[in-house]
Amino acid sequence: MARGTESWKAANHKRLPQNKGKNNKPLTRRDEVEHAVSTVALALQQQCLNKFRDALPSGDDDATLLQEVKGHLYKRDFAAAFGKPEYLRIYAARWSPSRALGYTQILQDLSDELLAGLDESRTLRTVCLGGGAGAELIALAAWLHEQLSADTEVKVQAIFLDVAAWDETFVSLDEAVKKPSVLSKYASAAAQAANVAMLPSENALQAQFQQQDILQLDDQASRALYQGVDFITLMFTLNELYSTSVPSTQRMLTRITEAARPGTHLLVVDSPGSYSTVSINGAEKKYPMQWLLDHTLLGTQQKRGEEETAAKWKKVVSDESRWFRLPEKLEYRLELENMRYQIHLYCREPSTMR
Repeated sequence: MARGTESWKAANHKRLPQNKGKNNKPLTRRDEVEHAVSTVALALQQQCLNKFRDALPSGDDDATLLQEVKGHLYKRDFAAAFGKPEYLRIYAARWSPSRALGYTQILQDLSDELLAGLDESRTLRTVCLGGGAGAELIALAAWLHEQLSADTEVKVQAIFLDVAAWDETFVSLDEAVKKPSVLSKYASAAAQAANVAMLPSENALQAQFQQQDILQLDDQASRALYQGVDFITLMFTLNELYSTSVPSTQRMLTRITEAARPGTHLLVVDSPGSYSTVSINGAEKKYPMQWLLDHTLLGTQQKRGEEETAAKWKKVVSDESRWFRLPEKLEYRLELENMRYQIHLYCREPSTMR
């Protein structure tokens, strides 16, 4: 979503009705992965959906707007798809909730890695590239809620960059996570008593949105953005950046490498398989996104005179295909979808010479 997005297409794995017939075939490891349901509490997942409901209320023309946005996305006319405030609202309302739940599960799975290197301030300093549509914001808030509920001392300071003008949508979602959900006037006394904000204080999550084309950041701006950061995310964004410009994207990753301090984690989540290939020099040759990513971050040792430099990143987690499957009891006014994705987590190594 940093320059446009294919996420609407890659996420379009609809929830299928449960097979109520008997199937005594034992699950293979692949079946277990593909049928895994989120371990995040159902109540917290519903609370995430409620934040989208509260921040992005429905309108009479939603069906028309949704079809218009789908049409622009199908034509890959991203300037038109994200060119109106009402398009941004309906996009975020339609596609971000499912993603937010999937991202919450991913963050929960990576908690040990994210918490291990925090300094005495216990603040996870985060940059979300292409994160304007709100999925990363809600996921970070939900993950933070889980950590604080488990008495883990942590705060989050996050900057979200995107090329589209998500300001209004982003602010509405940021406000929603910091106050109780909107209840029906018929809600019971017990429901009202239990209705508290997702986060205990506004300082727990400090979020800032910046409208910025991340491929246009120069060396100085990149250093200012990435220095001192603990966690950088590219969620269903990197493949679209590669599709826009391979050289510019490689330069962006190089600038991240140069600015990031040892211990910084870089998380890349994107579409698996054929969705994650890009064309170099027109249609002459295609490379998997993961190959390009590893080539840039890991590479082979480079000789400098008689010395060799080791890889500057270490791959901590890598999986070419995972499923996030939604539980059946969630309630939301628009369609929710399961999410299939590839995931790669890297950790910045200290600079060493051999």
